[in-house]
Amino acid sequence: MTYAVNALELLALIFVIALGLLTLAVLVLFILDKTQTGDAIRRNYPVIGRFRGLFTKLGEFFRQYFFAMDREEMPFNRAQRDWVYHAGKGKGNTVAFGSTRSLSIAGTPIFVNACFPPLDDEFAATAPMEIGPTAAVPYRAKSIYNISGMSYGAISRPAVEALSRGAAKAGIWLNTGEGGLSPYHLKGGCDIVYQIGTAKYGVRDENGNLDDIKLREMGSNPHVKMFELKLAQGAKPGKGGILPGEKINAEIAAIRGVPEGQDSISPNRHREIDSYSELLDMVAHIREVTGKPCGFKTVVGSSDAWAEFFELINERGADCAPDFITIDGGEGGTGAAPMPLIDLVGMPIREALPRMVDMRDRYGLKERIRIIASGKLVNPSDVAWALCAGADFVTSARGFMFSLGCIQALKCNRNTCPTGITTHAPHLQAGLVVEDKFEKVANYAKSVIKEVETIAHSVGVAEPRLMRRRHVRIVQADGTSIPFNKIRPSYNAPTEM
Repeated sequence: MTYAVNALELLALIFVIALGLLTLAVLVLFILDKTQTGDAIRRNYPVIGRFRGLFTKLGEFFRQYFFAMDREEMPFNRAQRDWVYHAGKGKGNTVAFGSTRSLSIAGTPIFVNACFPPLDDEFAATAPMEIGPTAAVPYRAKSIYNISGMSYGAISRPAVEALSRGAAKAGIWLNTGEGGLSPYHLKGGCDIVYQIGTAKYGVRDENGNLDDIKLREMGSNPHVKMFELKLAQGAKPGKGGILPGEKINAEIAAIRGVPEGQDSISPNRHREIDSYSELLDMVAHIREVTGKPCGFKTVVGSSDAWAEFFELINERGADCAPDFITIDGGEGGTGAAPMPLIDLVGMPIREALPRMVDMRDRYGLKERIRIIASGKLVNPSDVAWALCAGADFVTSARGFMFSLGCIQALKCNRNTCPTGITTHAPHLQAGLVVEDKFEKVANYAKSVIKEVETIAHSVGVAEPRLMRRRHVRIVQADGTSIPFNKIRPSYNAPTEM
């Protein structure tokens, strides 16, 4: 009996102490909130006002799991992400009962099935396509769908390694991003596209200028198949990147060719490229030094502005042309960028791609310059639409991030990515198991390609690059659809009928 009483007294004492500490904490927070001047809500509603900030931060997670419908979220909805997750498992991606996609939303593509599609034995896989016929070592690219630029530093070591090994297994290329070529890009032995950003990481001298010796060394690597000169990317056209000094350890400093522990600020454009003429000169220089095909990546603000560029190519001769142009839509993503640039600058891929394809074709350069489409193209319908519009290849970064396990936590810029993809925290990177994730990367790529080939078969052609704008209809504001070739007639339309 005595022991029972003592236990109750102890519990009561603990409760009183806890209540006292809680009361003291609330009182301290009340005083702090009432006396601070930076937040009107907390000043007017001490303590309780703090919950607004907490709920605002947690809102994106609650919406994702409890409130948003399958097709509602941004920038990628649950249906898009789930398709990638299922595709990554390599166990088929069929669904039951019917589509949850609304076919009355303006801009929705609807593919035109053929009355008499080819028989199964008349269906062909996508043939390899040559890029850079005038380069010393042209590239025969095997896949229509490839991995867009993601730098080591922006994403983690295990993420890069999983992408490399997955790309090799799927037979697709991996773009390094502007952070230079790391050992982890080479882990899988896949085809590499070396991206040269405005800071020229990996191929720069101590002053940030292009170093031909380093450039030649990169070109001699048998895994490096092409070079991409990055002029702009969709999420931040006209804005250079900032790599904080705390992220530049000895390894990243050596790879990028910058001082360890110091902020590295990329220029907003290449200093030595101030005109289309200088752009062509730089492309030709990189191709000559490396012996590999060279093109560039850009965001279209106005397609009319590029007429001068194509006219200049025809004046100089087709040999001076870039081997490819990567068109990134204004809706493209990145780890961190100013909101005005993400939301408001750059033409969306759905408008930019057909405009640039038509301009290339109008100047007779269809067989000389390959067009690569990039910008939120993560599902088979996106890729099939881009091929109908005239793209030769499609690349994606965020689609492959989802295949690595990205949950769209929106923490890419905070070094706290819960899936280990965009963080350098070892305990978070430990969650990304390369041996599992590279298989999902490969499965995802293969699934996209297979289903794009299925769409091509359904519309009546033998392989995806034979699809044309007449093979897809675009839903209008009134819910009806119009053939894409009526909305945006192809320059080559007379030969495509």
